[in-house]
This record gives sequence, C-alpha cells and structure tokens, in this order.
Amino acid sequence: MAFVIVLSYSRDMYLRFFLDARMENFLRGHVGAFVHWGGLGKVILYDNLKSAVLERQGDAIRFHPTLLSFAGHYRFEPRPVAVARGNEKGRVERAIRHIREAFFAARHFTDLDDLNAQAEHWCRHQAADRPCPEDRTMTVREAFAQEQPLLLPLPDNPYPVEEQLAVKVGKTPYVRFDLNDYSIPHTHVRRTLTVRADLEQVRVLDGIEVIASHRRSYDRDAQIELPAHIRELEDYKRQARQHRGVNSLTKAVPASQLLLTRAAERGANLGALTNALLRLLDRYGAPELQAAVEDALAAGVPHTNAVRAALERRRAARGTPPPVAMDLPEHVRRKDTPVQPHRLDTYDQLTRGK
Repeated sequence: MAFVIVLSYSRDMYLRFFLDARMENFLRGHVGAFVHWGGLGKVILYDNLKSAVLERQGDAIRFHPTLLSFAGHYRFEPRPVAVARGNEKGRVERAIRHIREAFFAARHFTDLDDLNAQAEHWCRHQAADRPCPEDRTMTVREAFAQEQPLLLPLPDNPYPVEEQLAVKVGKTPYVRFDLNDYSIPHTHVRRTLTVRADLEQVRVLDGIEVIASHRRSYDRDAQIELPAHIRELEDYKRQARQHRGVNSLTKAVPASQLLLTRAAERGANLGALTNALLRLLDRYGAPELQAAVEDALAAGVPHTNAVRAALERRRAARGTPPPVAMDLPEHVRRKDTPVQPHRLDTYDQLTRGK
C-alpha cells in the first residue's frame, strides 16, 4: 500500500509504503508525515475510503472510531471530500500522478526498507525542489518554509499505533500472530494473552506484564523463539520426568521414599539415583527391590550400590540366574499403571436438548 498525504498550500508531500492497507498502517503513515513536517494541518481532507468514512447518508457522516480517536489526540478535524467532486481532491490526484511518473518509473529497490528510504530522499529533495503550483516563482521547499510555522504543533507523546490482538494459548508455549508462531514462557500456557505489535517488534502481555518480546517476522508459518524460553521448557520437562519417575518408584517401592530422603541429606544426585532404581525395578521386580531397599536402609547406606548388592545376595541365596534386562515398549511397561475410569454419565450431556 502506498500512503500519500499532501499539504494544501506548499504541496509538500509525504510518501511511504506498507505491506498492507490495515488501519494501523494507515495511521502510521499519518504519524510519519506529521514528524516529517514537524506539525500538521488543522483540517485533513479524506477521500471516502473505509479507513476514514464508514457510512455516509447525505450530509450525515459516520467516521471510523479509531480515526476519530487519532484525530482527537492530534487535535485536527477530519473532513471527507464531497461525493463526485473531483476538484476537492485534485491536489492528491495530481500528486499521485507525479509520483507515478517522477518516482516510480524505472525505479529499482531491494526490499520495503530500501523503497521507503528512496521515497523519503525523493520527497526531501526532487519533490521539494519542484515549482510550487500555488506560486511558480518559488519552489515547494520555499513555500513549505512559509507554511510550516502555521501548522499545529505535535503533542508531547505520539499516538500508540500498534496492532493489538487477544490470543488464546493452547498447551504449547507459542502465540499465533500474523501467520507466525512466537514463543512465550511455558508458565503462561492455556491463558488468553494480549499481542501488541509495531513494524519492528512483537510483544506478548499477560495483563500489564510483558512476558515476551520478539523481532517481528513477515514470513509465513515461521517459528520465532527466544533461547531462554526453550531452556526453561527443557528444564521444566527434565524436572517433570524426574518427578514422574519418583512417583512411579515410590508407588511400586514405598521404602524408596525414605531412601531418596536419606540420599538427599547426603547431597546425592536424586535424578541419577531414581533412574538407577527404576532400572533395578524393571529387572528384579517390586517385591525384591522393596526388600533390598529395606536392607540398604538398615545398613545405613542409602546408595544404589548397596541396593544392588542386597539384590544379588538375595538372588544368590535363592540360587536363581541373574535377571536379563529387557527393553520393552512404553505401552507394555505402562500396562499396569492405575487408570482412573471415566464417568460415563458425562456422555449424557451430549444428547440433552435434542
């Protein structure tokens, strides 16, 4: 989208290009022009485009509420041109024709930033040095020097031109915005968050707290991640796996809870100890491991080696061969896991009201 705005007297113009014609870019063009001129006109004329005029019935006009809020912030009057009055928008039409012929013809550019940089240079030099249509004895630059002091001053704070969107986050720590996925801390999943974006940055907020800030991507289906978010998620998953292992171990071998407590008091690595005990559980079974853990606790040695030695003593006393480790699939190893049955009466809700 090309945004063009022209001052009525000097015909100084501002030109900027955007990737689309959404309302936020329409207002960004205004802000860029106001900064370019160091002020703004008391009245701004608009063609009857939907970004300015939503509805028109005779003299009754319903402006876009966002434009009215923007105009109130900068204290100018938005005014639509009359229908079928080409003379009222001739300045802009001639400016567009001049841009097509003097700027766009045979111009090369690499990307949008390059195009906008060329447009700004052209507006400040070639376009400003052309004769002023109101008084051809001087240039547009000279006419603008007379017009600029009459412009309205800019407010101390610019209007916050950001795209804002409420996003419902699922179980994965990403928010979807503008066809891309941006990472967030895993602690904020399954919530409704707010995404605020300008042309350079995408911020994610939970209430008033900014929880993530990314450089904006204009690709499609890209996954933009912060390394800190990935590290935190990996640490969380590692701890969750350890907790699941501890829960499985203590349910099958209750004495292991005390063994882990005693080992923690000695500064042992609980993750490694838990994994080793789980392997012994798979190899020897819960009853044997329970007895071996009790022997290790009675000996005052809360260590894997003591448990393994107790298991081997008990096996040798029985005269049985050493157990063979088997790598079973997950669904086989978990087949005896207790499962809470689902209440069937909840399905009755699906047929109510039919």
